[in-house]
Amino acid sequence: MNRLLNKTAVITGGNSGIGLATAKEFISEGARVIITGRNQASLDKAVAELGPQAYGVLSDTSKLAQVRQLRSQVEAIFPSVDVLFLNAGIAQFSPIEAVDEAFFDGQFDTNVKGAFFTIQQLLPLMGEGGSIVLNTSINAHIGMPNASIYAATKAAVLTFAKNLSAELLPRKIRVNAVSPGPVATPLYGKLGLPSDHLEQTANSIRAQVPIGRFGTPEEIAKVVVFFASDDSSFILGAEVIADGGMATL
Repeated sequence: MNRLLNKTAVITGGNSGIGLATAKEFISEGARVIITGRNQASLDKAVAELGPQAYGVLSDTSKLAQVRQLRSQVEAIFPSVDVLFLNAGIAQFSPIEAVDEAFFDGQFDTNVKGAFFTIQQLLPLMGEGGSIVLNTSINAHIGMPNASIYAATKAAVLTFAKNLSAELLPRKIRVNAVSPGPVATPLYGKLGLPSDHLEQTANSIRAQVPIGRFGTPEEIAKVVVFFASDDSSFILGAEVIADGGMATL
């Protein structure tokens, strides 16, 4: 299929997990893709894997100075952007007693501030018919011990879907969100949990998913393709919860 034929897409955090899977899906649908990442070696590896339709930009979403350079970096590759997938994010869990300012700011800087200012920087490159997709989380809807800060960041990002859709109506740019449940990505190895607790945690989470398993990055990527394409042209300010029923059943 060619649902994104000749379109240019930017994916933040596109060098692994859901971002990389989405880049592959975009390319298979005919798009040119620019992925960002904060590790040059990982970025180069991903671009090589994706092939000639992919380009890499070294950029750390948590650092505003680098986000402010993103427009010129993207524009040097392509003059316009049709699709923006705000995927870069971090997830760290901690009981409230152990949360300090650095823990709080680290997640908000990446997940909220970084996402907002990335949109601000790339909006001038987007024309009518553009699509912005936000990667949020079912943690914006459910209660989970030790997840207060992470959940708050994702709830904040989810509000962008409606508010920015309303603001960007005159420009005919749609903003939507996909909220994944547990997905088997490298992110789970970066939760800040001791390694001996990681498998126990994974098993506990899996038991809460009605479908009985973690999702795959490819399953989330297909939802993002839907929002990025004209298949969703009558949808804006919306959210798809892709979680195997964890938040809905």
